[in-house]
Amino acid sequence: MLNQPKIDHPSDLPANATNFAEPGTPIIRGVNWAGFAALYWKEVLRFFKVQLQTVWAPSITTLLFLVIFTVAMGRGDRMVLGVPFADFIAPGLICMGMLQNAFANSSFSLLVGKIQGTIIDYLTPPLSVGELLAALVAASMTRAALVGFAVWLAMFFWPGVDVGIAHWWAVLWFGIMGSAMLSFLGVLTSIWAEKFDHAAAVTNFVVAPLALLSGTFYSIDRLSPAFQAVSHANPFFYAISGFRYGFLGEADSPIAAGALVLLGINIGLALLCYFLLKSGWKIKS
Repeated sequence: MLNQPKIDHPSDLPANATNFAEPGTPIIRGVNWAGFAALYWKEVLRFFKVQLQTVWAPSITTLLFLVIFTVAMGRGDRMVLGVPFADFIAPGLICMGMLQNAFANSSFSLLVGKIQGTIIDYLTPPLSVGELLAALVAASMTRAALVGFAVWLAMFFWPGVDVGIAHWWAVLWFGIMGSAMLSFLGVLTSIWAEKFDHAAAVTNFVVAPLALLSGTFYSIDRLSPAFQAVSHANPFFYAISGFRYGFLGEADSPIAAGALVLLGINIGLALLCYFLLKSGWKIKS
């Protein structure tokens, strides 16, 4: 090794030598699809290893809501939006379960890393901020989709409930937009939170009230004008009402306006998450 020729500049390398990038020069150009897929599958496997808790338990809880409210309030003869009460609340319950589990998944990822000191595992891989954010959100939306499908499948065979789909595009659009909205909100929570109590506070005082007051169990047409205005200020309402429209073909909200509202909210939340992650606020400092 001592008699090797001294190389002062990369141009002095032989023509057949391997060219290495200068220090600080990115080697992976474009989107790091392999890194994105690795983080995505890591997040999916993380919640799927405890699927009894993360997928099936929420599904059973949602079914219990259906049983309780149909027995207590339905009686088989109550009609809402021209359909039986059970058919009315079933799509809303599916969507509500999807939203809550999308938030639960994304609000846990970075937070547990900060608490356990493993946040470096998210920051050191060769992933851009956009790739990191996209992987976290995609994994949370996957959990939401699994919960939603499990609940829908159980309701499909449940006696007295019709969950046939009238408009596939509405089910897909509002399911995706609603899950993405809560996934971004969960990422914001995991960035801001410093302990599990902080994330639980957002769940109990923000997510749960907005979900329960979103028109899942009632039509806002029966509310006073003041409470109708409050419902229209609730983004959960547009997600659940639009999702219900996909099943029933009827809704108590303007579908096109709701679709645009959710799209705008998701764009705003995505930009906010991106800039907070890029700045390293409460993560790198």
